[in-house]
Amino acid sequence: MTSVLIVDDHPVILRGFRRIMEDAGVETVHEATDIAGGYRLFNRLRPGMVVVDLTFRTGALAGLSLIRQIRTLARDTRILAFSMHDDPIIVSRALESGATGYVLKDVPAARFQEAFETVRSGRSYLDHALATRVAVLGLAGQPAPLADLTARELQILSLLGRGQSYGAIADTLAVSYRTVIAACASLRRKLGVRTLAELIHVAVSHGEAGPAR
Repeated sequence: MTSVLIVDDHPVILRGFRRIMEDAGVETVHEATDIAGGYRLFNRLRPGMVVVDLTFRTGALAGLSLIRQIRTLARDTRILAFSMHDDPIIVSRALESGATGYVLKDVPAARFQEAFETVRSGRSYLDHALATRVAVLGLAGQPAPLADLTARELQILSLLGRGQSYGAIADTLAVSYRTVIAACASLRRKLGVRTLAELIHVAVSHGEAGPAR
């Protein structure tokens, strides 16, 4: 593999990625700092591997849409999702969208390099603890298909499970309070629950599907 595309909006992380990949013998490292730029670069250059951050400045899980777009354009592309989220719902969604591997942002550089090399070789990568939580989530059953949730709804569900109020969620995602209320109404409808308490119970049950990190 001679080229890799990194899509992330943090300059320090981009520099760190570039150093690791150059040390690994990657000849060309392309960079994009937003989803639109990442899509344009991928469509034009078709690198063999893409490293995608899931969350950008807007707070939404925009990286999921890019993963789906890349997978549609080129089914054999190796995609490593890179995120701060260890929620098994979000991990599952990234893998369902087409990511070959998933690694957390707080891992040591050596662990990221392991994830990178594994995905680069064409194999899937998921940390054992995360893999266990995702597996337990699947075995526990789901109140409704998670595939029906939008990226924004999925993130709001995760934040509800972490105990955040409507106002705190609005601040975290940089959206209006009314937007959060509307999204929670949509979540209740899709997940088949009637009250906020029931919705929070669903969110917590998914967030606790495995051992805490």
